[in-house]
Amino acid sequence: MRLWNEWFRCVRQLRPSCSRSRSFLWLVLALAALSTRLDLAGVTSFVRILGLAPCSYRRLLHLFHCPAVKLDSLTSLWSSLALKLFTPFTAGGYLVCLADGLKTPKEGRKMPAVRSLHQSADSNSKPPFIMGHSFQAVSLLVRGPGGHVGAVPLVARIHEGLVWSNRDQRTLLDRMVEMFYSAARPFERKVILVADAYYASRKVIVPLLEGGHHLVTRARINSVAYLPVEPVAKRRRGRPRVYGGKIHLRSLFEESSLMLSAFSPIPGESHLKIRYGCFNLLWRPVGREVRFVVVAHPVRGSIILMTSDAEMDPLDVIVLYFHRFKIETGFRHAIHVLGVYAYHFWMEAMTPIRRRSGEQHLHMKSEEYRNNVRRKLNAYHLYVQLGCIAQGLLLHLAVNHGAIVWDSFRSWLRTMDPSRPPSELVVASSLREELPEFLERGGHHEQLRKLVAAYRRSDEATPIRKAG
Repeated sequence: MRLWNEWFRCVRQLRPSCSRSRSFLWLVLALAALSTRLDLAGVTSFVRILGLAPCSYRRLLHLFHCPAVKLDSLTSLWSSLALKLFTPFTAGGYLVCLADGLKTPKEGRKMPAVRSLHQSADSNSKPPFIMGHSFQAVSLLVRGPGGHVGAVPLVARIHEGLVWSNRDQRTLLDRMVEMFYSAARPFERKVILVADAYYASRKVIVPLLEGGHHLVTRARINSVAYLPVEPVAKRRRGRPRVYGGKIHLRSLFEESSLMLSAFSPIPGESHLKIRYGCFNLLWRPVGREVRFVVVAHPVRGSIILMTSDAEMDPLDVIVLYFHRFKIETGFRHAIHVLGVYAYHFWMEAMTPIRRRSGEQHLHMKSEEYRNNVRRKLNAYHLYVQLGCIAQGLLLHLAVNHGAIVWDSFRSWLRTMDPSRPPSELVVASSLREELPEFLERGGHHEQLRKLVAAYRRSDEATPIRKAG
């Protein structure tokens, strides 16, 4: 029960997000199910893993659709809790967050915000076009006791598919910045946001700089920048020049005299030598000086990195962008281990959507219809937010209580290495072993114990399956 006691100690700190104690108890059960379930079949899998009666299914559905759980408060509390549970990865005194987008397939014809999405991938398992939800997510980069680096999911929201008003001109980049600020507000510290080339835009950099934050990203290979204007002895007529000579960034790789050589700062590659160059140049989209780092790696190839901090160490820029893939690893575990995006809520009164359809325009719909869509969208977001919290709690147990997790693990993996932090799969299996005892005792919470006892299945023919 040591793992469950620590798990429940953390979950208790989310209580202020619920207006009623009963709602909080159901939220605890949903988090426990997300952390331990064996299949990814939506809310029905919660009922099976918890061993509850069929009538509890409606209670769990009501949890995601009722206003008793305040989503914004829950997100803020989780961001504050994550900063307490983990040792954040820092660079020059800044916290580091990761941002990326994710497309999840959904076939429901009565699911708000489902639209046709394009996937640019070389994998044969990913079709070029799907119907689904388009998410954007933010994670916190953390460091474990042994130097292990991971990404703790903070928030994920649907940012495409619905048009509430023709006057709303916000883009995906605008919505990403708004979501980042909502997740980073509890930190009370400045943050470096690391993202891929899609987010190398004025719409992201300028709002971040206004808040004292910075962006580290990849510049496209065809990007251009400009030298500062050289001072002139006598000013001529007309508007003064703002930009100097144009420089194609890909041409900087050929300037061997401007390139430096160093051992790779990437973990595990200290035996490799890389060539890199650091250039502070004017970038026209933001109208100010940014720092470009061109890197020639002997194995990984060439890349052009960019940061809005013109004084950042170029080797730090390389390390930060290398850790960007941690959010991709987090997506993989969220999809295949926890089923964070495996919700199946549909709206009965919704007008069915067609295949290959785009945005759903709601400005001509009735207020009742729009409220129903808001309610359903809030249910999606709450489900995903609870999934992010469940994954973060598993990471907390893996990073900070790894020895106890391995002692409680009663199964076998071909790649087991008790000297390293366990994966979310291993932690979930260890928690599953002690789940019946936790539910019976209610985590030493009398009201939770009574709730589980009231909704427990009357037959004992199908007990909770153990791992292995």
